[in-house]
Amino acid sequence: MDPLSDVLSLLKLRSYMCGGFDTAGEWSVRFGEHKGIKCYALVSGQCWLSVDGVPDPVRLEAGDCFLLPRGWPFCLTSDLTLTPVDAYALCQFPLNGAIRSLHGGGDCFSVGGHFALTGKHADILLGMLPPIVHIRKESDKAVMRWSLEQMMQELREPRPGGFLIAQQLAHMILIQALRLHLAEGMNGGVGWLFALADEQMSAAITCMHDDPAHRWSLQELAERVGMSRSTFALKFKQTVGTSPMEYLTRWRMLLAGDKLTNFSGDSISVVARSLGYESESAFSTAFKRVMGCSPRRYGRDGNIVSSSSREEEAVRDHQLEVVAG
Repeated sequence: MDPLSDVLSLLKLRSYMCGGFDTAGEWSVRFGEHKGIKCYALVSGQCWLSVDGVPDPVRLEAGDCFLLPRGWPFCLTSDLTLTPVDAYALCQFPLNGAIRSLHGGGDCFSVGGHFALTGKHADILLGMLPPIVHIRKESDKAVMRWSLEQMMQELREPRPGGFLIAQQLAHMILIQALRLHLAEGMNGGVGWLFALADEQMSAAITCMHDDPAHRWSLQELAERVGMSRSTFALKFKQTVGTSPMEYLTRWRMLLAGDKLTNFSGDSISVVARSLGYESESAFSTAFKRVMGCSPRRYGRDGNIVSSSSREEEAVRDHQLEVVAG
Protein backbone atom coordinates (compact mmCIF):
# COMPACT_ATOMS: atom_id res chain seq x y z
CA MET A 1 0.00 0.00 0.00
CA ASP A 2 0.95 3.66 -0.29
CA PRO A 3 1.80 5.62 2.89
CA LEU A 4 -1.57 7.38 3.20
CA SER A 5 -3.40 4.05 2.88
CA ASP A 6 -0.97 2.53 5.37
CA VAL A 7 -1.69 5.15 8.01
CA LEU A 8 -5.46 5.15 7.48
CA SER A 9 -5.45 1.35 7.79
CA LEU A 10 -3.35 1.49 10.95
CA LEU A 11 -5.71 4.02 12.52
CA LYS A 12 -8.67 1.70 11.82
CA LEU A 13 -10.60 4.47 10.09
CA ARG A 14 -14.22 3.44 10.37
CA SER A 15 -17.24 5.07 8.77
CA TYR A 16 -19.95 4.45 11.32
CA MET A 17 -22.41 7.19 10.43
CA CYS A 18 -23.61 8.72 7.18
CA GLY A 19 -26.66 10.57 5.92
CA GLY A 20 -28.04 13.72 4.34
CA PHE A 21 -29.38 17.08 5.48
CA ASP A 22 -31.91 18.93 3.28
CA THR A 23 -32.89 22.50 4.17
CA ALA A 24 -34.94 25.41 2.85
CA GLY A 25 -35.62 29.04 3.73
CA GLU A 26 -33.71 30.67 6.56
CA TRP A 27 -31.97 28.25 8.87
CA SER A 28 -29.02 27.97 11.22
CA VAL A 29 -27.97 24.74 12.92
CA ARG A 30 -25.27 24.27 15.54
CA PHE A 31 -23.43 20.98 16.01
CA GLY A 32 -21.48 20.14 19.17
CA GLU A 33 -18.06 18.66 19.70
CA HIS A 34 -17.19 15.38 18.02
CA LYS A 35 -14.44 12.78 17.99
CA GLY A 36 -12.80 11.60 14.81
CA ILE A 37 -13.38 13.30 11.45
CA LYS A 38 -16.54 14.71 9.95
CA CYS A 39 -16.66 14.94 6.18
CA TYR A 40 -19.46 16.71 4.31
CA ALA A 41 -20.16 17.71 0.72
CA LEU A 42 -22.72 20.16 -0.58
CA VAL A 43 -24.67 18.52 -3.39
CA SER A 44 -26.79 21.60 -4.14
CA GLY A 45 -27.37 25.11 -2.84
CA GLN A 46 -25.13 27.37 -0.75
CA CYS A 47 -24.55 27.99 2.95
CA TRP A 48 -22.03 29.25 5.48
CA LEU A 49 -19.77 27.20 7.74
CA SER A 50 -18.41 28.67 10.95
CA VAL A 51 -16.22 26.70 13.35
CA ASP A 52 -15.51 27.66 16.96
CA GLY A 53 -11.94 28.89 17.24
CA VAL A 54 -11.67 29.77 13.54
CA PRO A 55 -12.07 33.53 13.03
CA ASP A 56 -13.41 33.59 9.46
CA PRO A 57 -16.53 31.75 8.26
CA VAL A 58 -16.37 29.77 5.02
CA ARG A 59 -18.81 30.19 2.15
CA LEU A 60 -19.83 26.82 0.72
CA GLU A 61 -21.08 26.34 -2.84
CA ALA A 62 -22.57 23.33 -4.60
CA GLY A 63 -19.92 20.66 -5.07
CA ASP A 64 -17.71 21.89 -2.22
CA CYS A 65 -16.44 19.34 0.29
CA PHE A 66 -15.09 20.03 3.75
CA LEU A 67 -13.44 18.03 6.52
CA LEU A 68 -13.55 18.88 10.23
CA PRO A 69 -10.72 16.91 11.87
CA ARG A 70 -10.37 18.77 15.19
CA GLY A 71 -13.76 17.98 16.72
CA TRP A 72 -14.61 21.63 17.43
CA PRO A 73 -18.27 22.75 17.55
CA PHE A 74 -19.51 24.29 14.31
CA CYS A 75 -22.50 25.90 12.69
CA LEU A 76 -24.06 25.55 9.22
CA THR A 77 -26.37 28.40 8.27
CA SER A 78 -28.06 30.23 5.43
CA ASP A 79 -27.35 33.57 7.17
CA LEU A 80 -24.57 34.30 9.65
CA THR A 81 -26.78 36.80 11.52
CA LEU A 82 -29.32 34.15 12.52
CA THR A 83 -29.30 32.59 15.99
CA PRO A 84 -28.44 28.90 15.57
CA VAL A 85 -30.63 26.10 16.88
CA ASP A 86 -29.06 22.99 18.39
CA ALA A 87 -29.12 20.08 15.95
CA TYR A 88 -30.69 17.74 18.50
CA ALA A 89 -33.63 20.11 18.92
CA LEU A 90 -34.41 19.92 15.22
CA CYS A 91 -34.26 16.25 14.37
CA GLN A 92 -33.27 12.84 15.60
CA PHE A 93 -29.66 11.69 15.39
CA PRO A 94 -27.76 9.60 14.46
CA LEU A 95 -28.87 9.61 10.85
CA ASN A 96 -28.14 5.94 10.09
CA GLY A 97 -28.37 6.52 6.35
CA ALA A 98 -31.45 8.77 6.51
CA ILE A 99 -32.08 12.24 5.14
CA ARG A 100 -33.31 14.86 7.62
CA SER A 101 -35.31 17.80 6.25
CA LEU A 102 -35.67 21.30 7.63
CA HIS A 103 -38.51 23.58 6.46
CA GLY A 104 -39.40 21.02 3.82
CA GLY A 105 -35.98 20.99 2.19
CA GLY A 106 -35.14 21.74 -1.42
CA ASP A 107 -32.73 24.68 -1.21
CA CYS A 108 -29.53 23.25 0.25
CA PHE A 109 -28.71 19.54 0.31
CA SER A 110 -25.59 18.07 1.93
CA VAL A 111 -24.36 14.53 2.42
CA GLY A 112 -21.55 13.23 4.57
CA GLY A 113 -20.20 10.91 7.19
CA HIS A 114 -18.64 10.77 10.64
CA PHE A 115 -15.53 8.65 10.95
CA ALA A 116 -14.14 7.12 14.12
CA LEU A 117 -10.41 6.45 14.36
CA THR A 118 -10.40 3.40 16.62
CA GLY A 119 -6.66 2.84 16.27
CA LYS A 120 -4.22 4.52 18.61
CA HIS A 121 -2.09 7.57 17.75
CA ALA A 122 -4.78 9.35 15.74
CA ASP A 123 -2.67 12.48 16.16
CA ILE A 124 -0.35 11.30 13.37
CA LEU A 125 -3.18 12.22 10.98
CA LEU A 126 -5.48 14.67 12.77
CA GLY A 127 -2.68 16.79 14.19
CA MET A 128 -1.42 17.51 10.68
CA LEU A 129 -4.68 18.86 9.30
CA PRO A 130 -6.06 22.39 9.71
CA PRO A 131 -9.38 22.93 11.54
CA ILE A 132 -11.18 23.11 8.17
CA VAL A 133 -10.09 21.33 5.00
CA HIS A 134 -12.08 22.99 2.22
CA ILE A 135 -12.14 21.42 -1.25
CA ARG A 136 -13.53 24.00 -3.67
CA LYS A 137 -11.53 24.07 -6.93
CA GLU A 138 -13.71 23.23 -9.92
CA SER A 139 -11.28 20.54 -11.09
CA ASP A 140 -11.33 18.95 -7.63
CA LYS A 141 -15.12 19.06 -7.46
CA ALA A 142 -15.25 17.30 -10.82
CA VAL A 143 -13.16 14.46 -9.37
CA MET A 144 -15.63 13.99 -6.51
CA ARG A 145 -18.84 14.45 -8.50
CA TRP A 146 -19.49 10.77 -9.19
CA SER A 147 -19.13 9.77 -5.53
CA LEU A 148 -21.45 12.59 -4.41
CA GLU A 149 -24.11 11.77 -6.97
CA GLN A 150 -24.01 8.07 -6.10
CA MET A 151 -24.27 8.76 -2.38
CA MET A 152 -27.19 11.14 -2.92
CA GLN A 153 -28.97 8.48 -4.97
CA GLU A 154 -28.41 5.77 -2.36
CA LEU A 155 -29.82 8.03 0.38
CA ARG A 156 -32.79 9.31 -1.59
CA GLU A 157 -33.75 5.98 -3.16
CA PRO A 158 -33.16 3.34 -0.44
CA ARG A 159 -32.51 -0.15 -1.79
CA PRO A 160 -31.20 -3.37 -0.23
CA GLY A 161 -27.64 -2.83 0.96
CA GLY A 162 -27.92 0.91 0.40
CA PHE A 163 -26.70 1.91 3.86
CA LEU A 164 -23.46 -0.05 3.46
CA ILE A 165 -22.93 1.41 -0.02
CA ALA A 166 -23.51 4.92 1.34
CA GLN A 167 -20.96 4.27 4.11
CA GLN A 168 -18.36 3.14 1.58
CA LEU A 169 -19.07 6.15 -0.62
CA ALA A 170 -18.64 8.45 2.39
CA HIS A 171 -15.31 6.74 3.05
CA MET A 172 -14.32 7.27 -0.58
CA ILE A 173 -15.24 10.96 -0.41
CA LEU A 174 -13.08 11.40 2.70
CA ILE A 175 -10.02 9.80 1.11
CA GLN A 176 -10.53 11.72 -2.12
CA ALA A 177 -10.67 14.96 -0.10
CA LEU A 178 -7.45 14.09 1.73
CA ARG A 179 -5.75 13.24 -1.55
CA LEU A 180 -6.90 16.48 -3.18
CA HIS A 181 -5.74 18.43 -0.14
CA LEU A 182 -2.33 16.79 -0.51
CA ALA A 183 -2.19 17.82 -4.15
CA GLU A 184 -2.45 21.46 -3.09
CA GLY A 185 1.06 21.22 -1.68
CA MET A 186 -0.07 21.68 1.93
CA ASN A 187 1.20 25.29 2.05
CA GLY A 188 4.69 24.41 3.25
CA GLY A 189 3.63 22.59 6.41
CA VAL A 190 5.87 20.13 8.21
CA GLY A 191 5.03 16.45 8.77
CA TRP A 192 4.79 13.11 6.98
CA LEU A 193 1.45 14.04 5.42
CA PHE A 194 2.86 17.23 3.95
CA ALA A 195 5.89 15.32 2.69
CA LEU A 196 3.68 13.08 0.54
CA ALA A 197 3.12 16.08 -1.73
CA ASP A 198 6.86 16.08 -2.51
CA GLU A 199 7.86 13.46 -5.09
CA GLN A 200 11.27 12.64 -3.58
CA MET A 201 10.17 12.63 0.06
CA SER A 202 7.10 10.59 -0.80
CA ALA A 203 9.32 8.05 -2.57
CA ALA A 204 11.56 7.74 0.50
CA ILE A 205 8.60 7.29 2.85
CA THR A 206 7.11 4.71 0.48
CA CYS A 207 10.37 2.73 0.58
CA MET A 208 10.24 2.58 4.37
CA HIS A 209 6.57 1.63 4.42
CA ASP A 210 6.99 -1.04 1.74
CA ASP A 211 9.74 -2.82 3.68
CA PRO A 212 9.99 -1.60 7.29
CA ALA A 213 12.17 -4.58 8.29
CA HIS A 214 14.87 -3.66 5.79
CA ARG A 215 18.06 -2.21 7.26
CA TRP A 216 17.64 1.14 5.62
CA SER A 217 20.58 3.50 5.77
CA LEU A 218 20.60 7.20 5.05
CA GLN A 219 22.84 6.57 2.05
CA GLU A 220 20.55 3.92 0.53
CA LEU A 221 17.43 6.04 0.92
CA ALA A 222 19.19 9.02 -0.62
CA GLU A 223 20.26 6.91 -3.59
CA ARG A 224 16.71 5.60 -4.04
CA VAL A 225 15.40 9.14 -4.52
CA GLY A 226 18.37 10.44 -6.51
CA MET A 227 19.82 12.83 -3.94
CA SER A 228 23.07 13.22 -2.07
CA ARG A 229 23.07 11.95 1.49
CA SER A 230 23.45 15.39 3.08
CA THR A 231 20.86 17.08 0.86
CA PHE A 232 18.37 14.26 1.42
CA ALA A 233 18.84 14.31 5.20
CA LEU A 234 18.36 18.08 5.35
CA LYS A 235 15.28 18.13 3.11
CA PHE A 236 13.66 15.19 4.93
CA LYS A 237 14.16 16.91 8.29
CA GLN A 238 12.76 20.19 6.95
CA THR A 239 9.76 18.54 5.29
CA VAL A 240 8.85 15.73 7.69
CA GLY A 241 10.07 17.27 10.94
CA THR A 242 12.26 14.33 11.97
CA SER A 243 15.27 12.55 10.54
CA PRO A 244 14.69 9.60 8.18
CA MET A 245 15.87 7.12 10.83
CA GLU A 246 13.62 8.64 13.48
CA TYR A 247 10.69 8.40 11.11
CA LEU A 248 11.50 4.77 10.30
CA THR A 249 11.76 3.85 13.99
CA ARG A 250 8.42 5.46 14.81
CA TRP A 251 6.70 3.72 11.90
CA ARG A 252 8.13 0.37 13.01
CA MET A 253 6.91 0.92 16.57
CA LEU A 254 3.41 1.89 15.39
CA LEU A 255 3.27 -1.32 13.39
CA ALA A 256 4.54 -3.26 16.38
CA GLY A 257 1.95 -1.68 18.67
CA ASP A 258 -0.80 -2.66 16.25
CA LYS A 259 0.40 -6.27 16.22
CA LEU A 260 0.67 -6.41 19.99
CA THR A 261 -2.86 -5.12 20.58
CA ASN A 262 -4.70 -6.95 17.83
CA PHE A 263 -4.03 -10.55 18.77
CA SER A 264 -1.52 -11.44 16.07
CA GLY A 265 -0.46 -14.26 18.39
CA ASP A 266 3.21 -13.43 17.84
CA SER A 267 5.64 -13.18 20.73
CA ILE A 268 7.58 -9.98 21.29
CA SER A 269 10.69 -11.57 19.82
CA VAL A 270 8.80 -12.55 16.66
CA VAL A 271 7.37 -9.05 16.31
CA ALA A 272 10.86 -7.62 16.82
CA ARG A 273 12.35 -9.81 14.09
CA SER A 274 9.51 -9.01 11.70
CA LEU A 275 10.49 -5.35 11.94
CA GLY A 276 14.23 -5.81 11.49
CA TYR A 277 15.42 -6.18 15.10
CA GLU A 278 17.62 -9.19 15.84
CA SER A 279 17.70 -8.34 19.54
CA GLU A 280 14.52 -8.26 21.60
CA SER A 281 16.20 -5.93 24.07
CA ALA A 282 17.08 -3.41 21.33
CA PHE A 283 13.51 -3.57 20.07
CA SER A 284 12.10 -3.12 23.59
CA THR A 285 14.33 -0.09 24.20
CA ALA A 286 13.21 1.54 20.95
CA PHE A 287 9.57 0.67 21.63
CA LYS A 288 9.61 2.20 25.11
CA ARG A 289 11.28 5.36 23.81
CA VAL A 290 8.64 5.87 21.10
CA MET A 291 5.49 4.44 22.70
CA GLY A 292 6.11 5.37 26.33
CA CYS A 293 6.01 1.88 27.85
CA SER A 294 7.43 -1.60 27.33
CA PRO A 295 6.04 -3.87 24.57
CA ARG A 296 4.80 -6.33 27.19
CA ARG A 297 2.86 -3.69 29.10
CA TYR A 298 1.53 -2.14 25.89
CA GLY A 299 0.22 -5.49 24.70
CA ARG A 300 -1.20 -6.38 28.13
CA ASP A 301 -2.98 -3.04 28.58
CA GLY A 302 -4.35 -3.18 25.05
CA ASN A 303 -5.72 -6.68 25.48
CA ILE A 304 -7.83 -6.22 28.59
CA VAL A 305 -10.89 -6.75 26.42
CA SER A 306 -11.34 -8.63 23.19
CA SER A 307 -10.74 -6.86 19.89
CA SER A 308 -14.44 -7.03 19.00
CA SER A 309 -15.41 -5.58 22.40
CA ARG A 310 -12.90 -2.77 21.99
CA GLU A 311 -14.30 -1.94 18.58
CA GLU A 312 -17.89 -1.98 19.81
CA GLU A 313 -16.97 0.16 22.82
CA ALA A 314 -15.15 2.70 20.65
CA VAL A 315 -18.09 3.03 18.28
CA ARG A 316 -20.55 3.25 21.19
CA ASP A 317 -18.54 6.04 22.78
CA HIS A 318 -18.50 7.99 19.52
CA GLN A 319 -22.23 7.47 18.98
CA LEU A 320 -22.97 9.04 22.34
CA GLU A 321 -21.34 12.22 21.07
CA VAL A 322 -22.36 12.19 17.42
CA VAL A 323 -24.57 15.09 16.38
CA ALA A 324 -24.62 14.63 12.64
CA GLY A 325 -24.16 11.97 10.01
